[in-house]
Amino acid sequence: MHPATAKWYDRRDSVFIEFCVADSKDVKVNFDKTKCGFSCLGGTDNVKHENEINLFDAIDENESKHKRTDRSVLCYLRKAQPGKAWPRLTKEKAKLSWLSVDFNNWKDWEDDSDEEMGNFDQFSDMMNNMGGEDDLPDLDGADDDESADSDDEKMPDLE
Repeated sequence: MHPATAKWYDRRDSVFIEFCVADSKDVKVNFDKTKCGFSCLGGTDNVKHENEINLFDAIDENESKHKRTDRSVLCYLRKAQPGKAWPRLTKEKAKLSWLSVDFNNWKDWEDDSDEEMGNFDQFSDMMNNMGGEDDLPDLDGADDDESADSDDEKMPDLE
């Protein structure tokens, strides 16, 4: 038996684990208050994958779910204490070779209030709607003629 490769990320009220097994069959996912169990047959040669994770903190096993796709099985674990960050997925600090952080989906939400995130989204939208570089005047060599500005006068030497 082989553990399935998995990626995980933390959100304010939930934790996501994606077990990366293509063409999975006989998928079984068990949620317990402090554990998540996963098993399946995967690939064309039906390799048996099995993972058991002692979770960092408690989850609401009744509100947790999973969804199978052709490429992976995504598990949604509802935190028993929403708003509490998980610095890691496992109870133990051990580094598991089959488990990594999903940095594409990771967000440091602990320090961000929802209001600040809303402001950031509005700011991003505003920046995207401002138009391209073609709309900006060319300020580099504004008018390359020999007109001298008042601040171009020679300064007296310092003594």
